Amino acid sequence: MSGKRCNAQGSIGHFGTYRVDASDKSLVFHIEGSTFPNWIGAEQRRPFSLSGDELTYTSPGSTGIPAKVVMRRAK
Repeated sequence: MSGKRCNAQGSIGHFGTYRVDASDKSLVFHIEGSTFPNWIGAEQRRPFSLSGDELTYTSPGSTGIPAKVVMRRAK
């Protein structure tokens, strides 16, 4: 793993659609399916930041501890 550490205590997978709400700078996920059953059909908001090629937002996490999600544009 090229010297990087990974620590995972739980995971949640989900799919669906999303949109950006510019009025409050949030990602809005419409969850169509999830490994966490009570998320199915839910709409969830996540405040986000965009800096260069990096999108960052916080998810509540499967253990109740918030998880920072960082996505980088592929080059």
